[in-house]
Amino acid sequence: LREKPSEMLVFLARGNEPKYVTQVSKATDCTYSHVIKLLDVFKELGLVEFQKIGRTKIVKLTQEGAEIAHDLAGVLLKIKKN
Repeated sequence: LREKPSEMLVFLARGNEPKYVTQVSKATDCTYSHVIKLLDVFKELGLVEFQKIGRTKIVKLTQEGAEIAHDLAGVLLKIKKN
C-alpha cells in the first residue's frame, strides 16, 4: 500500500459529488502532474472516470473504485489505531 494513491482513492470516496483534479492534488499534498499520472493508472484499472468541462477535468469513482476505496479506508483506519 502506498500512502498517496490510497489517500487519493479515500478522498474521492468522500461525499457523492465528483471532484476536480486540483482538489485531489491539494487534499493529498501532491503535485498536479503526479495526481494526473496516478489517476490515469486508476482509469486503466477501471477505478475512476474522467469528465472534461472546458479546461477543467472532473474525476469520479466507478462502482469498483468506490468499493476499493471503502475497503482501503477501513484498512487505513485499523493501521492508524495500531
